Amino acid sequence: MILIVRFDSTYRMIRIVSSLIAIFSIASLSAQQVSEEPPKLVIGITIDQLRGDYLQLFKQTFGEDGFKRLLNEGLVYSDIKYDFPHPDAASAITTVYTGTYPFYHGIVGEKKYAKDADREISSFFDSKYSGVSTTDPLSPTAIKVPTLTDELQIASGGKSDIVAFAPDASAALASGGHAASGVYWIDDYNGKWASSSFYKTKQYIVDQHNRSSQSLSLTIGTLMWRPAIDIANYKAFPYTQNIYNFQHYFGKDKTNQFKLFKQSPLVNTEVRQMAEKILNAGTIGKHTYPDFLALTFYAGNYENAVDKNYSLEIQDTYYRLDREIAQLLETVEKTVGLDNTLIFVVPTGYYNEEEIYPPDLTLAGGNFYPERTRALLNMYLMAIYGNVQWIKKYYDGQLFFDRKQLDDKKIDVIDFQRRAAEFMVQFAGVQDVITSHQMLHGAYNQTVHFYRNGYHKGISGDLFVELQPGWQIVTDDQSSNNNQKVRNNAVSAPVVFFGNHIKPQKIYRTIEATEIAPTVAHRLRIRAPNAAQEGVLKELF
Repeated sequence: MILIVRFDSTYRMIRIVSSLIAIFSIASLSAQQVSEEPPKLVIGITIDQLRGDYLQLFKQTFGEDGFKRLLNEGLVYSDIKYDFPHPDAASAITTVYTGTYPFYHGIVGEKKYAKDADREISSFFDSKYSGVSTTDPLSPTAIKVPTLTDELQIASGGKSDIVAFAPDASAALASGGHAASGVYWIDDYNGKWASSSFYKTKQYIVDQHNRSSQSLSLTIGTLMWRPAIDIANYKAFPYTQNIYNFQHYFGKDKTNQFKLFKQSPLVNTEVRQMAEKILNAGTIGKHTYPDFLALTFYAGNYENAVDKNYSLEIQDTYYRLDREIAQLLETVEKTVGLDNTLIFVVPTGYYNEEEIYPPDLTLAGGNFYPERTRALLNMYLMAIYGNVQWIKKYYDGQLFFDRKQLDDKKIDVIDFQRRAAEFMVQFAGVQDVITSHQMLHGAYNQTVHFYRNGYHKGISGDLFVELQPGWQIVTDDQSSNNNQKVRNNAVSAPVVFFGNHIKPQKIYRTIEATEIAPTVAHRLRIRAPNAAQEGVLKELF
């Protein structure tokens, strides 16, 4: 009897151990198998204004080797979160590459209000450096912390090839960082691939292209955007009012031809072709240390689309972008090899949408007039503090005080901000007003923390004004937020990691934009950027 009991206990123990071994084996099989060596090449692809719902709505027009291949064969996270207000290409891409928010990295948007000059300038404006093939003096020095690409260059002792191509300067500078060996964007006025004298290393391939007959500066007059396929295939929107074979000729408007071109999918062909020139040159991705190619594509609206709400142009943009990605993947396979290349694809988390509303509709909300608001607030503050123009500017949802006047009159800034905020919050359409003191020193709540992430000392304003959803901003000028309708709903889109022995997997959770840089750094076996605070995405390891 005793022998039976001992045997039974031993047998149960063997079964338990065997089960645990089986569980751990299954878990290890399902985990990503990290290759023994880091990738030879990383290709970071940011897609400006990419929408996940459009990927689903338009997929019937896609081939098998573009978006579908990425989504079926890559490790896919269902969504990404940018935890700060009003992200755009500049602030979003800088967040991806630094692993931190504007509070630390300093790029609060594409443009900023220069208090001393009392004017709007590029966030990357830098008079210390001249433009190369452009008159714009820009540099990456506005990024206050190191980027992922900077850390790679440090780790390789300055030997890595790091090249960035983007339609616009901000995206190129944000992804290329401080230590790149080539950062290029398309100039708004001459169509050439431009750069900054900040970068000492030049890519001869780019200079050669700019001088060739293939340069956009010479070909723009011959280019026209027409539907790539029969428009009968573009049937994602049942509400489309105008079914039309659109055509946009870029040689017509000599003043804005390159700016309009950069709102079309043809700009993605330019980016892809330059990337392929670098890949086909045969050096990038062939070193004993990793190289980096940063690319930005465009998936936003076209300013001159006939039907603003449900355009055929946006469907054609996605169809063409799908083909560009397929061709890029094919080139990578032929030159460096997908097993040797880590590719990540990240959306920018926002979408600029110009909606047209029927004139006879009465909808929720109203019109918010920033200049009238500024004038009324100034009158209120005059009644308390004296006859001075206390408010210098309303810009991008922020109010900037005349700090010199406050200092000269020895007025307590905290009390001044509090009074102004208490008055402002009573305005129709204003949901909340947050002071810069609250963001730096005040009691925290979720809203304050959200706005604090998008705040940077010395660049941002004194008051942040949160408007109610549905209200329309009506400005006196033609600024980018003129007639913009306030929407709080997030733009959902997936993040994909592909190549470099990554196994297909779908993860149905939202990741933080700040998790990408430390994850790629870990895969490269280098330090994460020093302002990055998030851990790595565990599913990749």
